[in-house]
Amino acid sequence: MKLVKMSIAAAVLLGASAFAIDNVKVDGDAKLYYFTNDQGKNVSLFDKGSSAADVALRLGVTGDLMKGVSFGVTGYAVSTLGLENNLVSNTFTGAHGVTADNHAQFLNAAAKGVQVDDQAWLGEAWVAATMGKTTAKLGRMALDTPFAFSETWSVVPNTFESIVAINQDLPDTTLVGAWVGKANGVNALGAAGLGTYNLNTPLGNATLNTPAPATVGIDGIVGTGGSFNTFGNSGAYAVAAVNNSLKFLTAQAWYYNVVNVADAYWLQADWDCQLVKDAKLGVQYADMSPKGALKAALPAIKDSSAYAVKLAYAGVQNLKVSAAYSEADKDGALKIANVATNNLGYSQSKLYTEAYWAYGYVGAAGAKTVTVAGEYDAGVAQLGAYYTNVNNSHATGDLQEATLSAAKDFGPLNATVAYINTKLNGGDNYNAALAMLKLKF
Repeated sequence: MKLVKMSIAAAVLLGASAFAIDNVKVDGDAKLYYFTNDQGKNVSLFDKGSSAADVALRLGVTGDLMKGVSFGVTGYAVSTLGLENNLVSNTFTGAHGVTADNHAQFLNAAAKGVQVDDQAWLGEAWVAATMGKTTAKLGRMALDTPFAFSETWSVVPNTFESIVAINQDLPDTTLVGAWVGKANGVNALGAAGLGTYNLNTPLGNATLNTPAPATVGIDGIVGTGGSFNTFGNSGAYAVAAVNNSLKFLTAQAWYYNVVNVADAYWLQADWDCQLVKDAKLGVQYADMSPKGALKAALPAIKDSSAYAVKLAYAGVQNLKVSAAYSEADKDGALKIANVATNNLGYSQSKLYTEAYWAYGYVGAAGAKTVTVAGEYDAGVAQLGAYYTNVNNSHATGDLQEATLSAAKDFGPLNATVAYINTKLNGGDNYNAALAMLKLKF
């Protein structure tokens, strides 16, 4: 499902299993995703022009080079299998790219349209070494930090070329240091100025059955071909500390220096409430401060900040419920969201209030957001209900989104379906359907 989960730094950045490998291990998955909506005039669900589909293959290999030294390589491949010719007019990922369709010689140039290119790339290729309680990892990898992370909700994730070090010598404390040099996310935060950013076409509105060039991909995550480019203006540094000295409280603090672009920090505390069993309370505060080339290009640009609170309860068997509230200041230009993908468009946010599907709203300047969610294990399926209400008169406008989902595992195959009802800026409600199949091997 598209709901993001926040975890602590040690597991988040490296993944404990990556350093417990005795021998070579091969794993992967194949995905088939389909999305459709009826947004717009004379548009219906399941129409070719309002639908997108994609197929992706992931294959990973991990192993030990020697004692204390491990490696990992992960390859990705995406293809529409020709679905854009018959059932859909768009794809999930922009990694495909498009070229002019010159095969139908009997059609004129305006009628030929475009064809979707298959692509394959190495998303991960890393080496890691552990000495005592310190682990260093370098190369291409997935990251999951509050402001720069791999978005995993779509058919393929964005990844990074990084160096990451984690130390756990201090009792109940994890220290993190990272350098990010390159990334393959779409429009990773740079310093060229707001006017140069390509804001994604709203989901379902972009089509491929038009002459090239055409918009391809609805997720705005991975760039064409999965190619890696300099992160931001000149790379970025990050440091963090995660403390669990009080066993019922996990506190984390992150600082980012996106060189010549912005400074940012993220503070978060998650408390297992001792007063009410099975209740959890979380608080977040984040700030982004433009500087350097970005500040010079846009002198009037101001800081962005937001806070969020969340209350969750799991005291009823098989049922989890939660409610959250967030508020972003009205003067900021950058969103409190991922800076590794399209921050000024539809990048995902780590705020507790992030929507199920319509990203890009809760972290925008002036957004006041309320979310409620419920998840129930009915045995026959995992059921979910989610509601997000964003009130914003400053930037992106209002959003109301209600989602019902169901997921079921059939051995290695997971099937997830969702119905999404959305209302933007007081307009008419529109419907969407999402179907995802994932086969693990």
